[in-house]
Amino acid sequence: MTRFLMASIAFMMALIFGGAANAQVPLKLTAADGVTVYGNTYAATGPAKATILLFHQAASNAGEYSSIAPMLVKIGYDVIAIDQRSGGVRFGQSNQTVKALGGSSDYLDALPDLEAALAHARKTASDKPVIVWGSSYSAALVFLLAAKHPNDVAAVLAFSPGEYLSRASVADAAQKVRVPVFVTSASDDGEIQAAKAILAATSASLRDQYIPKSGVHGSSTLREDSNPSGAAAGWAAVTAFLAKLPAK
Repeated sequence: MTRFLMASIAFMMALIFGGAANAQVPLKLTAADGVTVYGNTYAATGPAKATILLFHQAASNAGEYSSIAPMLVKIGYDVIAIDQRSGGVRFGQSNQTVKALGGSSDYLDALPDLEAALAHARKTASDKPVIVWGSSYSAALVFLLAAKHPNDVAAVLAFSPGEYLSRASVADAAQKVRVPVFVTSASDDGEIQAAKAILAATSASLRDQYIPKSGVHGSSTLREDSNPSGAAAGWAAVTAFLAKLPAK
């Protein structure tokens, strides 16, 4: 039995027998430049393996993870999902950070929001690893985050990463990333090649690229309502990668 299949079975068993996911708890953070960042926390059902920070795609908000965060909770992770200052009203809810600011900001301007979430996780997660997870433009930002904070990030998951940042090179940041990295994308050759190039730039010893037969842009590829024919296979790839990460 392959490790991939074992991880898939373990994931499905957790969903069946893991019980109800803990409710989300509202979170308010302050970024280094004074911006209030809104989000939610979710506690693992049982001792947490790590904390996963979830960052959304463009024109979006933490609602992108409304069905994803509970699944991560069930398989043993504490989760924090935030509304970055670059976002909007996708996935059935509004971005509270953008609403409070009165408008959406540039992608790169959202990096302090990611840093605020990372700092909060490092304070509250004790000695547990912190894993960063990005979607589309935030899948680019997580490489900058990991490069800037190499001692605070244990792994990177990037869903549809690309060179989306007008004032920064994602590939240059990726060269400084040595922690394990997972990338995936839509089942689109342009996205697949963009993810491949960024992954190749990293110095990680563990580098996984999942190329889906059926995939959509960003983390929503794991949502059954967005990707009904490919979400389960995407989850199997994610859980297989997470199973490879060293425990601390």
